[in-house]
Amino acid sequence: MARERVVSGMRPTGKLHLGHYHGALENWVRLQDDFECFYFVADWHALTTDFEDTSGIIPSTREMVIDWLSVGLDPDRCAIFRQSDVMEHAELYLLLSMVTPIGWLERNPTYKEQREEIVGKDLSGLGFLGYPVLQAADIVMYDAARVPIGVDQLPHLELTREIVRRFNHLYGDMLREPQQLLSEAPKLLGIDNRKMSKSYGNAILLSDLPEEVDRKVAQMITDPARKRRTDPGNPDVCNVFAYHALYKTPAVLAAHPHLLPMAEVDRQCRSATLGCVEDKKQLARQINHFLDTTVRPRRARLEKDPARVDEILKAGAEKARAIAVRTMARVREAMRLV
Repeated sequence: MARERVVSGMRPTGKLHLGHYHGALENWVRLQDDFECFYFVADWHALTTDFEDTSGIIPSTREMVIDWLSVGLDPDRCAIFRQSDVMEHAELYLLLSMVTPIGWLERNPTYKEQREEIVGKDLSGLGFLGYPVLQAADIVMYDAARVPIGVDQLPHLELTREIVRRFNHLYGDMLREPQQLLSEAPKLLGIDNRKMSKSYGNAILLSDLPEEVDRKVAQMITDPARKRRTDPGNPDVCNVFAYHALYKTPAVLAAHPHLLPMAEVDRQCRSATLGCVEDKKQLARQINHFLDTTVRPRRARLEKDPARVDEILKAGAEKARAIAVRTMARVREAMRLV
């Protein structure tokens, strides 16, 4: 029996960090077991804000896909492809744009927020206003039943459903209306307690070497009220303790018996028995254990075989395009364009 399809994508931003993993990729890897998954590099979406300098898109695509594969995305169990390698996305975007009212796009909360927050870039283009239509095309192209998103992305998906409903009202019940696949993802802060972002220089990258992880973790902000080694700490407000909850797994404790269990970290922090310096060293060992066992071996193999990424993207595009061609044939027929 055919499995339901899931579609998701990311703009090519280069090497990814732990926030990307826990926010999306960890869930993507799990979904491969239960759904027919299509994961794409949204390089055309990158143009909506970065069209003035496109030099980084291709190298960023390569680095990002290497990270996808390194964390466990399997090209034998999902389609991994580049959006621009399936030209049908552009055609469906054009046709959907014909039925999408401008007012729907102008009230998009992300459009309003980014117009206010993004400085130094020209956001006056039609591409930036209309990117939700391209997003809708990306999803409905594959008759996606589910889209893995967080609660904050629900308005985006609802706009896709509105576009689908309008299209189907005009041309018949042709496009599938996708539903959300909500995922609870931890909100990882960067080493400075701000949102983790490479632009802030506060991110721990999936590609970081052990010594880089050690250095970055050593800079992490702990309980701001704990000024001296002898002061009791409060794990409830400590970013390092929040990381412990993710990386102090049974496998880590089994491999490193000297590491303290969570309850003991909590107790010793509150009693000032455990200092922040030692606590950070323990966390760095845990993160490096995760990267050593999950990411670094695959990344090392891929970096020695650069052609492998191109092969995977080509094969994924062929699988995706086989479906996209059939979708566009139905759409053109429904719109009486053939």
